[in-house]
Amino acid sequence: MSARAPGAGPARSPRTARDVARAVLARVDQGAYATAALDGELGRSGLDDRDRRLAAELVYGALRHRARLERALAAHADLGRAPPPVRHALLVAAHQLLLLRVPAHAAVDDAVGAVRGRHGARLAGFVNAVLRKLATAGEPPLPDEPRARLAVEASLPAWIVDELAAQLPADELAAAARALAEPPPLWVRVNPTRATADLVAARLAAEGATVEPSPLVAGALLVRGLGDPAASPSFAAGLWTVQDLGAQVVGLLAAPDVGGAALDACAGLGGKTTHLAELAAAAGRPLAIDALDRAAAKLRRLEGAGRRLGLSGIRTIDAALAPDTPGLAPAYPLVLLDAPCSGLGVLRRHPEAKARLAPADVRALAGTQAALLAAAAARVAPGGALVYAVCTFTAAEGPAQLEAFLAAHPGFAVEPPPPALAAVTEGGAVRTWPHRHGADGFFAVRLRRAMLPP
Repeated sequence: MSARAPGAGPARSPRTARDVARAVLARVDQGAYATAALDGELGRSGLDDRDRRLAAELVYGALRHRARLERALAAHADLGRAPPPVRHALLVAAHQLLLLRVPAHAAVDDAVGAVRGRHGARLAGFVNAVLRKLATAGEPPLPDEPRARLAVEASLPAWIVDELAAQLPADELAAAARALAEPPPLWVRVNPTRATADLVAARLAAEGATVEPSPLVAGALLVRGLGDPAASPSFAAGLWTVQDLGAQVVGLLAAPDVGGAALDACAGLGGKTTHLAELAAAAGRPLAIDALDRAAAKLRRLEGAGRRLGLSGIRTIDAALAPDTPGLAPAYPLVLLDAPCSGLGVLRRHPEAKARLAPADVRALAGTQAALLAAAAARVAPGGALVYAVCTFTAAEGPAQLEAFLAAHPGFAVEPPPPALAAVTEGGAVRTWPHRHGADGFFAVRLRRAMLPP
């Protein structure tokens, strides 16, 4: 038996879905990412599938609606004076009371019991009083001013609502804001080197899922009721991979014209790397891809995905893109730069980012993107293509970034997206939106380098 620190209380491993949710919120508030924290807590929990799904709903629901829930709680108590575990218990219970419509006795009794076991009767009484008031009175009235009301409804900082308003028609603003507070769909990408969309749909249906093909992207399937994708036999067989519809659009925009070589300059987990490899192999045009990233752990997962999908020709390079990055070819016919960004287009998947981002972060990221674009452009062969993509919708990281790049690099010009992407084409770029397409929010553009210097 391992020794415990002097004065430490009794060990209390998470035993219920609500325990797991509170533990994950605590780790998120210490700087962890929700996905990794939830995976870790579930791995130690011993929960069955039903309770694992409940834990995930409590975590992501509380984070997606956190500002709204805390506003409602603050009407009945000064949350700033409560210890973090108490605030987490209140948050999980408030989500159940206000948005899941869980019976008050179940949500309140669980929160009170959790706090009593850790902090004693006084704070348990405080939690009981606050939640009973909330269950009776509900949340305060929403603001009358439209944008302020949207900010509360979608738990979005006002500056993010303003960014949406700057990029969309006025009659779409409400739907766009609310979509960012909804659970994301599960999209899968069929591996055309091993299966057809019909075959994958049939296999997933046999595994208990409901499958719907995308009207936007051939080979993209919307899947419901599957459970853990990694446990699917057809996934293990390499017939498909999980990839959002917006990310698949980027892959189609970047699809290589011919075989040869390509550079994925910020490869990450390799979703777009493997997509390019699949597209080239299915067209009979072998493609050698250099997948560059400074996170070795991500590259190891990319390599594993390539093996599962039966792909060859991918070489991983553990480094960051810079003018003098070693191991790269002098130039490539295709360079894909899926640049680090504010990630506002994927807030449904990473709702904790809403509280961590500020306008200053967008400005700093735009500067990083400009430097990466310049380094990527230098690696594009004459006549080659550069695809720039970000999973966000800010002007600074999308249209303004493109305008600045073209002004500084007269040898590049925007190349119109293929006709197959006409439904998501805006001003020469492609843009996907959660409220329009059920996809993550992406901005991407394909640029062609002139054969001769300007």
